[in-house]
Order: sequence, then C-alpha cells, then structure tokens
Amino acid sequence: MADKEAGGGDPGSRETAPTSAYSSPARSLGDTGITPLSPSHIVNDADPNVSEQQTFLVVVAIDFGTTSSGYAYSFTKEPECIHVMRRWEGGDPGVSNQKTPTTILLTPERKFHSFGYAARDFYHDLDPNEAKQWLYLEKFKMKLHTTGDLTMDTELTAANGKKVKALEIFAYALQYFKEQALKELSDQAGSEFENSDVRWVITVPAIWKQPAKQFMRQAAYQAGLASPENSEQLIIALEPEAASIYCRKLRLHQMTDLSSKAAVNGYSSSDTVGAGFAQGDKYVVVDSGGGTVDLTVHQIRLPEGHLKELYKATGGPYGSLGVDYEFEKLLCKIFGEDFIEQFKIKRPAAWVDLMIAFESRKRAAAPDRTNPLNITLPFSFIDYYKKFRGHSVEHALRKSNVDFVKWSSQGMLRMSPDAMNALFKPTIDSIIEHLRDLFQKPEVSTVKFLFLVGGFAEAPLLQQAVQAAFGDKCRVIIPQDVGLTILKGAVLFGLDPAVIKVRRSPLTYGVGVLNRYVEGKHPPEKLLVKDGTRWCTDVFDKFISADQSVALGELVKRSYTPAKPSQLVIVINIYSSELDDVSFITDPGVKKCGTLRLDLTGASSTNVPARREIQTLMQFGDTEIKATAIDIATSKSVKVGIDFLNY
Repeated sequence: MADKEAGGGDPGSRETAPTSAYSSPARSLGDTGITPLSPSHIVNDADPNVSEQQTFLVVVAIDFGTTSSGYAYSFTKEPECIHVMRRWEGGDPGVSNQKTPTTILLTPERKFHSFGYAARDFYHDLDPNEAKQWLYLEKFKMKLHTTGDLTMDTELTAANGKKVKALEIFAYALQYFKEQALKELSDQAGSEFENSDVRWVITVPAIWKQPAKQFMRQAAYQAGLASPENSEQLIIALEPEAASIYCRKLRLHQMTDLSSKAAVNGYSSSDTVGAGFAQGDKYVVVDSGGGTVDLTVHQIRLPEGHLKELYKATGGPYGSLGVDYEFEKLLCKIFGEDFIEQFKIKRPAAWVDLMIAFESRKRAAAPDRTNPLNITLPFSFIDYYKKFRGHSVEHALRKSNVDFVKWSSQGMLRMSPDAMNALFKPTIDSIIEHLRDLFQKPEVSTVKFLFLVGGFAEAPLLQQAVQAAFGDKCRVIIPQDVGLTILKGAVLFGLDPAVIKVRRSPLTYGVGVLNRYVEGKHPPEKLLVKDGTRWCTDVFDKFISADQSVALGELVKRSYTPAKPSQLVIVINIYSSELDDVSFITDPGVKKCGTLRLDLTGASSTNVPARREIQTLMQFGDTEIKATAIDIATSKSVKVGIDFLNY
C-alpha cells in the first residue's frame, strides 16, 4: 500500500481504511494489537554469531553511482592491496576515469543488452528510428532517493518514454558487475572463481531512507550476489562512511591540503593523516557525487582507530547532476522548452551526445579560467531545430539575448567562463549552505579536518567554494584519487565491517501498542473497549530516538503480550518519525515503515501460559536495521530485516 496514511494526516489519501475511523489505524485495520509487558531496556550484547563470520577469499565492492559506477576488490590474504577494476573500453575523451557511466541498454524485447560505455556507444550507433524501440536508461539511481513511496513495483522511464521496473534495471546492472568481477578474478587466479568465495559490498548514500537500502539488497539477491538465507554475504555500506575509512588511512603524499596547496609541514610524506590525527580528532567527510551530497561527522578512537559517528548523516540531492539540469534549463531558455522536450524524445541518442559534450567541458570549468568553453551541438540538433522552428539555431541565440552564450561559426555554443560558473552556482550554494548548518551544531564545531571526496569533488569551483567558506575553521583536504575514494573505502569496510563502532540513528523508531486507558491522560477518541478492558490505542512505544548514538551490535529489547491471549498470528508494526517527541502513531510525520510477523500456528496449545510473552529485539548500530521476535513459551522466533517495502 502507498505509505500515505500518516503523511499529512489527510484521511482522503488512506487507501486501505475500511471504515472512517481515521483516528486509529489499529482500529480500522482490525488488529488486536500487543501491549507492553516490561519497561524498556537496552542490552549491549556483542552478538555471539558475529565472530564466526564465513570466510571469503575476496571482498568485491561495487560503487553504483548516479553518473558513473565501478568496482574494486582485495584478496583477504593481502588486504592492503586494493585492485581497481580494469580500464573500460570506449572511455571518453577529456574524462579519464576508471569507472564506467551508469547507463544501461535493453533490447526492444526488454532483455539486457549492455552497460556503461558499451551501452552508450551501441545506442548511439543505432538508426534513429530503430533507437526508439530500444530502452536506454541513465542516471536512474536518483529515483530511489526521490521516490517517497518506493516499492518493488516502482518504475523508471527509459529515454524513449517506455516504462520498466526499477528492480529489474538495478538487478541487471548488479548482475553485470558480478559477471565482470568474477571474470576478472578468474583470470587473475587462473582458475574459475565461484560467487560463494566473494563477499560483496554495495555502496549507497547515507542519507538514503531504509526502503532504498532494502531495495538495493533485493536487487542484489535477484542478481544472484547473495541470497536471503545467506544475507551476510552482502554488506550495504554507506558512501561517506566508506570514504571516511579510506581517508583515515591516507598518507600525506596521497592528498592535497587546500589550505596550503603543498605538503603539510612537520610530517614526512609517508605519515598518514592518522599521524596528524590524534585521539578524539573529529572530521567531516563531504561526499559529493553525481546525484547526492552526503555529510558525515566522525571521530577517531585510538588505539584501534575505530570510528564513532558524532552526528546523524545529512545531505541532499545536490550532486553534479544539478549542473546538468541548469544546462538543460539554459537550453530551454534559448531554444524553447517545447523544442527540448521533443528533441529528447525524437533524437534520444543525439541528446545523449550533447550531454557527453557538455560533461567534458563541465570538467574544464575552473575559477580562474578566462577563455570561453565551446560545446559542439550535434548536427541533428541544428537540423531538427530548423525543421521545428523554421529558423536557425544562430537566430535563436541572437533572439534569446542570454548573456555570455554566443554562437561560433564552427557550429558550437560558446560559453563564457561566467556563464559556465553560473550553472554550478545553485548546486554549490546548496552544498555550502548545508555545511554551514552542520557547522552550527555543537558536535561539529571542533572539527579539525574536512575531506572533500566523490566525483564532484574534482570540480575546482566546488573546491574553491569550500575552502573559501571553511578554510579558517578546519583543514580542507582532497584525496588524490578522489573519484575512487568510496570504492577503495568500501573494500576496507568489507574486510572489517566492525571498524565503525558507534552510529547515530537517523530517525526515531518504535512500535504501535495498546496501553491501559487512563482517564484524563489519554484522548477520548483513542479509547477502545475489548472484552470489558479499556485500552488506549495507537500508543507509540519508542525504541530509539533520532540522532541517538548506538553502538555496533547494540540491541534494544522489549517484551509484549498479545491483547487477546488466543491470538496465533502476531503482527508487530514498526513506525518511524523524524521527530523526537512522538506519543501516538497517528501523530503528524509518523510513518509505518515495516512489519514483524510472528506466526504461532502449529505451536502446541497445551503448554501456552495465559500471559504470552513476545520478546522483540532490534539492532540499530549497523547500516541496516535487523529485528527478531521470539515467543518465549515455545521459543519460536522470527528473524527479519524489517520489511520497509511491502507493507
């Protein structure tokens, strides 16, 4: 069901309520509910099963990016040696990267055809009429961030306007990486490499909500990287955390310190920043990629160098895609929105070419640049525009009087550096503003280092803006292989997932329960009388608060009893909120985010006590939330990752 019932509290948007008793989801859904038995407590069980990890021969990390993707690996026998995948065929002029574009091509029959440069080049060479039949998708990862009610059926739109299930596309992409990586490993080892020898790590933005993380895991299961029975084989890593793990190990010759633009005095170049890092040092990692910017604040705890998260991950959709959108807006201003829309649909391959041309010029933008940047317009753009409008591209430019953009006689858009810089401004301003807010927080005020990582961190305009705004507060540092930082850090995380010891919960989580009704304390509309007992429905029983620190392996344990003793299927609904102070699951902003089902049918009813105890354990300190419910009498348990997608 679409997750609307608690969004803005609009009763019209409820899709499942059979009755008009909107005030109570519990009542309208007819579940008998659970009631708390014990006061809450937190147990710090270092989970005994964690130490008996399976042994994998190799860790392979996949950085599935918005604009580009790649993988890297390390053999567990030689963990300090991280191999980045082989170079791809068909790279771009002016863009040297060891990643491939996140583009995918399906045949007209919707079967996987190719990925990356290969997909782009093949699609580009198709006849325009034939190209309309093929499904070409790019930059589709952002859909997981922007879709509020993500489900297994969420769809993506290909360049030709056709719809396709997002889960299939993500699974195809992951399967492609799986095959590439296994092939490369087999070639290296000289013998067939089995998937069971590999621990997979997939990176996602830390600011992604739980449904998106679970979606990625489902796609990986579908691609055959791991299975629900063997879920430990796949780890979901958070992008800025991965970057943080890598930055912590950096040696000084592997980075540029913007504050001095030179080697940092007092340390030899073989020292790690760790040598400059003292116990308790705090640092911010700003991971700026294609789609999102993700900010994490970590503190180093020596001697082991474990990391502690000091403030919940923040960020937003301020990736380099924003610059592409600004360019598109500029084109709409010059040539008309109606034309650009039509051109994208009618000449999709030429539109892709135009954006590739823009991409390489975008990378040439710099604060001190004085000469203009030329962007070649594809011939079919010029041709189609003339047919569409009845006058030339040159005429459109003259008429539009957009400043700083001219037409050069060689058939190019000529942009002054100011015009190019203006395209970056909204995105960079959003990033700086977000960082300013973060630096206001007391936990962040004493930060010593700011690491700028991710593909967009290569942009000199962003580097300069961050240095100008924060250079006086902390040292702004850029790793040399800034685009591969996350990939390499994700490998290190896969080798030692316990390196991050304390995280912050991004949301408040709890379950919906029935409490005994107290006159004067509980609102009268929450009164529910069952078998002579007066209950208050919809009470939010809090497990953990937003921004609360949670140690790795820390469990929150609660006991409940079914309000109706004979109940055999016990459903525990899990709710979340961005706010700290939540009393009822009907409060504004509270969303149902998952379900635990404990099916006790088949348990022999003879020895069931009158008061049944159901114990729930939830583990929050990891990148994904895990939950277990146990029926104490029969010790029957259900262990689940909370289902954030199918409720």
